[in-house]
Amino acid sequence: MTTYNDLLKQIESLTKQAEEIRKAELDSVIADIKDKMQKHGISLADLRGTEKSAARVSKKGASSGSKVAAKFRSPAGETWSGRGRTPKWLAEAEAAGAQRESFAI
Repeated sequence: MTTYNDLLKQIESLTKQAEEIRKAELDSVIADIKDKMQKHGISLADLRGTEKSAARVSKKGASSGSKVAAKFRSPAGETWSGRGRTPKWLAEAEAAGAQRESFAI
């Protein structure tokens, strides 16, 4: 029967063996990556996603956060879309017994 300590020793041995094999293969893997980058015209900037990806991000960010029409208006003229945290003026009015629907636009 294999003991826990025997298994730990096997794990340690296999980990060392895997690291040695990884180091031995590293140069050929790097050379392969460089070769493919050259064949396909890929630069380090492409891998970092600088120019093209930044344009996509800015377009995506521009569409988020769009304005929503106001659904509620206070007697003082303040408005609220009904999204997010309830404004102080509406919370105070509700606490005083007013119905939210009475402020609907």
